[in-house]
Order: sequence, then structure tokens, then C-alpha cells
Amino acid sequence: MRLQFHRFLSQTTALRSSTTGQNLTEKIVQKYAVNLPPNKLVHTGDYVTIKPAHCMSHDNSWPVATKFMGLGAKKVKDNRQIVCTLDHDVQNKTEKNLTKYANIEKFAKEQGIDFYPAGRGIGHQIMIEEGYAFPLNLTVASDSHSNTYGGVGSLGTPIVRTDAASIWATGQTWWQIPPVAKVELKGKLQSGVTGKDIIVALCGIFNNDEVLNHAIEFVGDGVEELPIDYRLTIANMTTEWGALSGLFPIDDKLIEFYEDRLKKLGPNHPRINRETIDALKQGSLASDDNAKYAKHLVIDLNTLSPYVSGPNSVKVSNPLSKLSHDNIAINKAYLVSCTNSRLSDIQAAADVLKGHKVHPNVEFYVAAASSLVQQDAEAAGAWQTIIDAGAKPLPAGCGPCIGLGTGLLKDGEVGISATNRNFKGRMGSKDALAYLASPEVVAASAVLGKIGAPEEIGGGSVNPATEIVKSIDLPKRSEGEQEAIKDEGAAAAVEVLPGFPKSIQGELILCDADNINTDGIYPGKYTYQDDITREQMAEVCMENYDSEFKNKTKSDDIIISGYNFGTGSSREQAATCILARGMKLVVAGSFGNIFSRNSINNALLTLEIPDLIEKLRVKFKGIDELTIRTGWFLEWDVTKANVTVTDGADGEVILSQQVGELGTNLQDIIVKGGLEGWVKSELQKEGQL
Repeated sequence: MRLQFHRFLSQTTALRSSTTGQNLTEKIVQKYAVNLPPNKLVHTGDYVTIKPAHCMSHDNSWPVATKFMGLGAKKVKDNRQIVCTLDHDVQNKTEKNLTKYANIEKFAKEQGIDFYPAGRGIGHQIMIEEGYAFPLNLTVASDSHSNTYGGVGSLGTPIVRTDAASIWATGQTWWQIPPVAKVELKGKLQSGVTGKDIIVALCGIFNNDEVLNHAIEFVGDGVEELPIDYRLTIANMTTEWGALSGLFPIDDKLIEFYEDRLKKLGPNHPRINRETIDALKQGSLASDDNAKYAKHLVIDLNTLSPYVSGPNSVKVSNPLSKLSHDNIAINKAYLVSCTNSRLSDIQAAADVLKGHKVHPNVEFYVAAASSLVQQDAEAAGAWQTIIDAGAKPLPAGCGPCIGLGTGLLKDGEVGISATNRNFKGRMGSKDALAYLASPEVVAASAVLGKIGAPEEIGGGSVNPATEIVKSIDLPKRSEGEQEAIKDEGAAAAVEVLPGFPKSIQGELILCDADNINTDGIYPGKYTYQDDITREQMAEVCMENYDSEFKNKTKSDDIIISGYNFGTGSSREQAATCILARGMKLVVAGSFGNIFSRNSINNALLTLEIPDLIEKLRVKFKGIDELTIRTGWFLEWDVTKANVTVTDGADGEVILSQQVGELGTNLQDIIVKGGLEGWVKSELQKEGQL
């Protein structure tokens, strides 16, 4: 295996000299960013206000609607922007769930929102089929697998419920443009290797958070021959790889996909029609030659064989040949979800199953990604082939992928699935084992009664895996680029709104750990104590991380921590308890994405400065304390988008670095106390409050 690795140590630094171009991610954001200063080109690190083309929510539409109404909003800003689908718990026929579904449908009809009922399909598939997620647009969803849209060249990224309510009410929310990683796919897939094998291999061999909280752009000659369904699968699972988006380019194969779709839909579809396809042909965007990328990963598709993820982790992957040799018996197999339940997936599984029966010790479950997919599969005969083999059909929806409905894994069972997540306990018992693989491998395993390959059904053997050729590199900056950054930083003049500080200062408090989760920041036992006071929240802040935190810190201190700070649950109190202590800023090597969004939504600022945490780890190496007052002081000059860190003892400058510009759009949210306060202010302007 050939591997070159250069650690990326400045994720938030945007290389923005006057000659710097934009990558495709930045160009799409440019199209959908609003209220930018004149001639402003957006780049990695910038906070922008976005007005996405579309915003989808699913079973969580009712909580979003409740928050929307709680803000005082009465009418959605643009009902053509919003899409509601019912897909996660469609097998649940309890009165409680049916009431929730009825509430969502009623709300959608009253607001004139496009609504897709239970049984129509998984929301992400509908967004693709119905052209909401369309090449070169920005489409968001209150679901982590909105990355899927990148398979058709749409910049898809997840948002939290407060963001969704903001978009419903104002048409807008905020986004910080993440570092962008270029993932180059070289060569051509060998026979029997699929798009699922590509992403499973990527998750397993680049498994040290190389793309955590990055936007990904897939490039290279290997992309050209990938079917669109393969691209959708790969983009979908960039979520599990840790990325915020996974974007494929616009090319002839994608245009052909839409031409075929147009034939099926007819000429009068509101989004996929002659006009939109012709406009796509004539006006496609592409990354500039001098665009900047945070890192460059390469994988040679010629060296890939079928791969399997697990058990119980996407960061563990092995060649199918190895697991087949291990004779791992299975109890359940699944061909479901937004990852691998499109027509080509169902047909591929049917081709394997034809003339065979599911092993007597195995339960095999199948659900199409949408009702339209199922209709096509039935017309092609593939659906009946799978049923005749002994598979158990489920309604189009998420179901067992999210641990809901029929066929979940029980204690001690082993399952193999064509879904996207095999986290411990996600598909049933925490004492079960879950593996991920392509539809072909799942179908073959269902027949064999063990993890195995289609070749084995006929008595053959699995081809041995070859050594995967991969590399990762951080493009180096020239001295000229370094100086351009310094010059631009010195000359920059970011407007600061009344009420927002021109600089933020404080002593750095080191909490030297990676993956400090939301339970460590705000213990779960307090989460549903609705009557807890701000003072009490301040007392228990970071309690599970360090019981001495409250005694070692004071108002206006700045927490600095390691990588993936705030990982875990979506509780907003992880941000608000830090604010309750009077702290306005948290610095880390990187943040959990949901924590980052909850922070800004509640007026807590965050900065990613990997260089700084590395310097502090060197200085305080061997110190056996969880919370350390460093004696280093940080000043964030908002007007110049620059951070300076000095040693309080002698005034030595430890670090000086450009960071993303904090534009007036985001300042306005902070000044108004968070996103909900900003939304209420906007509604007042429009006379809704």
C-alpha cells in the first residue's frame, strides 16, 4: 500500500489572495448566498447567509412546525421552497404516530407545501426523483443523509430543526463554508465491484477523520464511467465518512440521466423539463484551475475488490474474500434504505437471486427507495424474482435502517445490509453485529447463509483482494501565497454591526481531550429538567468532563479543546450552558457539526484552529489536569478576521492566523441572541408579529 500523509492543520484559514479562484462548492454557495458585500467572493471559512433552493424535512416535520409556530410565524416564506415527506416510521400504525402524520399533512396542505405521504418513499429519493435536488443548486434537509444530493451535482448538506424553522419562516439560514477536500477516483472498476465498494473502502482506509466536517468534491477519470446510482450511493455515505457534503461534477453521464428521466416524466414536470436540462447543458459550473483545496485524497479504482464494512463500524472494512473465508454465519439480510434500494440495486440483487432460495436460517428484507422504484422493479420482473426467492417485502421507507418496524436484529444475531450505518445498536440490539455491503453481496449472503460472494452460489471462489493504492496530500502553499494571505489580512476591513464587539478576548482554558461529547459538556440527567435556571446550568457546565471545571474558570474565559468537540446528541444545552458561564467563544481543533450549528443558533461563537491546540499540547504535555489555565490570551480581531495568541507572561506572540470572515449576516444573528431571535426580528419587519 502506498500512502503519503500530511496532516491538515489550518482548516479555517481561507486562502484568499486576489488571484485565488473558487472550487465548485464555493461557486454553488456563491449562487445561494444573500446579502453579500459588493464583489465579495465566498471561500472556505466564511460565514454566509444562504437561501437554499429547497429544504426537506420528514417525520421530524411536526417538531419543525411546532418550533416554527412557537416563533410566532403563521405563513411559510416560500411554499415552493419547502418539501415534507413521511418516511422513517411508516410501519408504525399507533394512534400517536398516525396523529403526528395527520398533523404534518394538514399543516402542509394549509401552507401549500409539497407533501409526500407515507409509502411514497424515502425523502432523499423523492428529492432526486422529483428534481428538487437538481444539479448546481443548494438543497438542505433536516436529515444527515442530505449529502445524497451530491450524486447529481446538487450541494446537499444537513441542517438542524431550528435552521429548518428559520428557512420556513424567512427562506434563509446561515452556513460556514467548510474546508473542501478533493477526492480523486482514478482508473476503472473491475467486474463485480460497485459504488458501495468504493465508499466502504474509503471509509475503512481513510479512517482517521481525514474528511471530518469537510465538503468533498469527487474528481478524476474514474468518475466518468460511474453510473449515477453509484454516485448517489457514494455521496450518501460521505455522511458516515464524516463529511458535510459529497459533490460529483456535471458531465455527459449526468445529462444523459436527466434526458432519460425526462422521457419518463413527460414534458410538463415543474423541475425536470426541457428548459432546465438545456440550461444545465449551457451553463454548467466547474472548479477554477486555481481553486484551493484543504487536501487531496486519491484512490485507484483498478485496485478495488468487493469490500464489506463492519462489524458495527464504518471505520472497519475488509475485503469480501477475507470475510468469506472466515465463514461468518448471518441471521438477517437487508436490501433497504436511501443508500442502495434504487432500481439498479434491486435488479442487481434479483440477478444474483434468480433460480435460488434464501437460506433457511436467514430472514431477508427488501424495501424499495420509493413507490416509483418499486413499480419499475415490478415491471422489470426483478421485484417478483426477489420475493420468489423468499424475501419479505416492506413498504417504501427507512424502517430497519433506522431501527424501526419489522425485522430488527436481536441479541446475538448477525446481519448484513445494503444500508449506510452499522453503528452498534442502530438496527436493533446492541448485542448484535451489523455489516454493510453492496446489494449483490447482501443477496448472495442471504442465499449462502453466511457473508459471501455471488460467485460462491455456483460453487466458485471469491477472487482474492489486491492491495489498494491510495494517497493523501495537503497542497503546499507557496511563499507568495503566504504573503498574499498576510497582505490581504492586513488590508481587510470587515464591517461590524452596532452591538457586536470589534474584538473578542480572553484567557485560553485548555480542556485537553478529543471527542468531548455533549454529555461531557452538559450531563444528560439535566436535559429534560425544563425548570433549571441559567445559574444552575452554569454550575453543571462540563461537569461530566471535569467536576473542578466550575472552580477553575470564570466569565470571559475561552475554552480550547481537541478534535470533534461537541460530538454526540443534538441537545442545545451543550451550547447554552457554556453561554450561561459568561463564555462567548469556544476554540477547538474541530467541532461536531451539530454542536457548531447549535452554538451559532444560540449565539455562541466557535473557531477551529488546529495549530493552536497542537501548540498547547506541546507546552502542557505531561500535566495531569483536565482543566488548565494556560496563561495564553487570545484576541479575535473581527474587523480583520485575524486571531492573535500571546503569552501573558512575556507578551510573546504565539500565533497569528487569518480565520473566516464573520460577516454582518452572522453578526446580526449573534446580536439578536441567536437564530430564533433573528427570525422573530425578521417576522416583525414583515408585520407577522
